[in-house]
Amino acid sequence: MQNFECDYLEGAHPLIMERLAATNMEKTPGYTEDCYCEEARRKIRQACGCPDAEVYFLVGGTQTNATVIDALLRPYEGVVATETGHINQHEAGAIEAGGHKVLPVPHREGKMEAGMLSRYLKNFFADEAYAHMVNPGMVYLSHPTEYGTLYTRSELEAIAAVCKEYRLPLFLDGARLGYGLAAEETDVTLETIASVCDVFYIGGTKVGALFGEAVVFPRPGIVKQFFTIVKRHGALLAKGRLLGIQFDTLFTEGLYLDISRHAIKMAARLRQALTERGYTFFIRPQTNQLFVSLPMEKVDELSRKVRFSVWEKHENHTAVVRFATSWATRPEDIDELISLL
Repeated sequence: MQNFECDYLEGAHPLIMERLAATNMEKTPGYTEDCYCEEARRKIRQACGCPDAEVYFLVGGTQTNATVIDALLRPYEGVVATETGHINQHEAGAIEAGGHKVLPVPHREGKMEAGMLSRYLKNFFADEAYAHMVNPGMVYLSHPTEYGTLYTRSELEAIAAVCKEYRLPLFLDGARLGYGLAAEETDVTLETIASVCDVFYIGGTKVGALFGEAVVFPRPGIVKQFFTIVKRHGALLAKGRLLGIQFDTLFTEGLYLDISRHAIKMAARLRQALTERGYTFFIRPQTNQLFVSLPMEKVDELSRKVRFSVWEKHENHTAVVRFATSWATRPEDIDELISLL
């Protein structure tokens, strides 16, 4: 059975597995203080154009979001995110479990708009009773969004300007960042993200690694003792070199972007086939996630041979389904799915 349910179904890129095996019996310091983590930090700083950036390695996306958000917020503050934001929809209340409220705002195709954010903040602080309420303390974005859509450079700069006006740190969730950076239409680079965000992370789990996310503070000193905060959250991996080796490999000779481009290429191939067969897209495809409207009969028929995500069910007996390609998707996988459509 073919599986296009998500983009982290396989293990890890073969080069990562080779390096993990080759270094398996080495003895290195723990807690990401080893030479491999340091080399990965150097390469990430270089790729971001931020020689002084602070770089930390954590294991997974939810863990990373919860740790970063808790580190940036005061006890009475919450995090502003779109209604469809990952932390608002698909993280089982992890942010709230840490004592902070997610403050949802409307979206446009999964994206936050600077004007909407500005109006929300203006109205909030115009309320004379705001001292009795959960205050917005930071802004959360993801790139790509939950719908696979992308921010432009100007959109990110506009949101960052609003954040600066209200002195709110801007945090970008990059769980699928590689696929956003490799997209055909984007004008956003790692340097762009580093210039506008106060903190972001580079996703490894969904982009070729066994596990791991690299948190980047482009300008040091934003959070005091973040290393200790990571430890306090139980998020500090003792065998930290397992993270360092993976990110060192991903950021050697452009591997991270190369494998991300492969996923985009496979998605484009599937997109063309779906278009030729007359299927309708719920959201215009931009990255490795394709959201397609299908009759429920087709959904039921297809589900017997292919795994995919059912995103929304509509009253007219149709559903929006998601097909996700990845760094490991093979052309023959796409061909087989096309034959079933």
